[in-house]
Amino acid sequence: MTTIESEPDLGDVQELERVTIRFAGDSGDGMQLTGTQFTRTAAVFGNDISTLPDFPAEIRAPAGSLPGVSGFQISFSSSEIHTPGDEPDVLVAMNPAALKTNVGDLPAGGALIVNTDAFTQSNLNKAAYASNPLQDGSLSSYRVFEIPITTLNERALEGLDMTSKQKDLTKNFFALGIMFWLYERSMEPTADWIDRKFSARPVIAEANKRALKAGYAFGETTELFHTHYRVLPARLEPGTYRNITGNEATALGFLAASHLADRPLFYGSYPITPASEILHQLSGYKAFGVKTFQAEDEIAAIGAAIGASYGGALGLTASSGPGIALKTEAMGLAVMTELPLVVVDVQRAGPSTGMPTKNEQSDLLQVMFGRNGDSPLPVVAPATPGDCFDMAVEASRIALKYMTPVVYLSDAFLATGSEPWRIPAPSDLATINVANATDPDTYRPYARDPETLARPWAIPGTPGLEHRIGGLEKADIIGNVSYDPDNHHRMQELRRAKVAGIARDIAPLEVFGPERGDLLVLGWGSTYGALRSAVERLQADGHAVAHAQLRHLNPFPANTGTVLRNYRRILIPEVNLGQLLMMIRATYLIDAVGYDRVRGKPFRIAEIVAEGERLLGEITP
Repeated sequence: MTTIESEPDLGDVQELERVTIRFAGDSGDGMQLTGTQFTRTAAVFGNDISTLPDFPAEIRAPAGSLPGVSGFQISFSSSEIHTPGDEPDVLVAMNPAALKTNVGDLPAGGALIVNTDAFTQSNLNKAAYASNPLQDGSLSSYRVFEIPITTLNERALEGLDMTSKQKDLTKNFFALGIMFWLYERSMEPTADWIDRKFSARPVIAEANKRALKAGYAFGETTELFHTHYRVLPARLEPGTYRNITGNEATALGFLAASHLADRPLFYGSYPITPASEILHQLSGYKAFGVKTFQAEDEIAAIGAAIGASYGGALGLTASSGPGIALKTEAMGLAVMTELPLVVVDVQRAGPSTGMPTKNEQSDLLQVMFGRNGDSPLPVVAPATPGDCFDMAVEASRIALKYMTPVVYLSDAFLATGSEPWRIPAPSDLATINVANATDPDTYRPYARDPETLARPWAIPGTPGLEHRIGGLEKADIIGNVSYDPDNHHRMQELRRAKVAGIARDIAPLEVFGPERGDLLVLGWGSTYGALRSAVERLQADGHAVAHAQLRHLNPFPANTGTVLRNYRRILIPEVNLGQLLMMIRATYLIDAVGYDRVRGKPFRIAEIVAEGERLLGEITP
């Protein structure tokens, strides 16, 4: 456990189990960077953490406007947590627009830190304030700390060869310094990061460090704060940890999979929010044999990935919902050719362009059924940012073992959110290597493994293993183009049976809570944290409630039906309009109840608790 040394004259120190902070400002105020640095520092200290970045979709929203507000929420704790918090304990608002768009989430009595220098009449007008909220009494229910951050920061940078505009860009570090002091966090990790980041620009590095130290000193010496706060390290499972986002974990998972499969990884993609970071990450792993290809469009990206799979590599492509729509014909091609391919869908709010930077999980039915013909493929979904690593390996394992394309469903919340991730030892990871066909005497292109129904994988150029490939139906076993009706029916049944049989080879659905009870809360994807936390609260109140999170969505785990029938009511919350609900009802003929919210935001714990209590109240004793 980390030891915190006491410092003289710090005033009252209050120990807290958990704190949630939201940094909010203009898109140019560096709120994502500020939140990320606080997150890293909390992670180094040993807290459990969960984050929720929130940034505008507009590339250049007008400064000071409501659409241009950028936010970053972090919850850090001395115990295990599953979400970035329902509401902030502290809101740092760098301008009126940030205040207006976020203050409604701050509970009465919450701390509000505002940059008073930004509350000019011009900025108030941009935020549609009729009067200055710092003066009209509308903030009386909060603990308001008014700080002229811009002015104090500029004074701290006096003497540096910088313009006023350049100095203003560092004020986020002044605010960060205040928060470091307020919550007993060291400046050292951030100062080290500044030195590395701006090593070629020493004036910029000096300015940011001065701003950071000035903010810390302000908190330490001012009489504005009479109390500061202490959140002790969390007792996590022993091991080596790093803070990781879902996209980072996804990239590392596929990198690990390529080594576990002893095959090079080929990644073809076209940039799209919020999946682009996977390309950025994987492009840095060339030394590990990774080949990345930024294609001219989504169709070219998946076409290249299929070609790489045909050539013997682990083929991977990624997009978000609009790009997946463009990839669907080629996904059908991968189904017909029965080649291993992983398609990553980092979901975002739709339809069409929708809200590109906001969260949603509305692509489940699209990836299940959005192709012509009966074209089944496996679908997996990670539940947390760290789980993205494990499910990337799992998606690759299934693709290789069963010779099939696999869809990996992430979303914006997972992609950009972060948590402490325990780095696995190489010995913890099992091989997923699959041998290629080599014997021309026994090779038949569509002969199938009796257990998995996978066809053999022949690398082009292998003597005697010449075979046809393409989107036309193939004759069973021999692989010639076939228009025979009975053969087509048989091949369709074989492809369906192959995917359905994967249920025998995946982990059973795990239940958190009693094996039987009044209510099961069933979810998938990034709803995990809110659902688990809500069930913990309901259990603490004495209710017979359990939680299960599906990570395999096609096929479902073999025990899913048994689990569902052990509870009197089933609640399925989704950030869509009931897509898993439709699948569960159709598959198991169970009258589950949906709870759907598509607001571009994750679920709040309190709303799941309330819906659970409502359903429990309807159960006849």
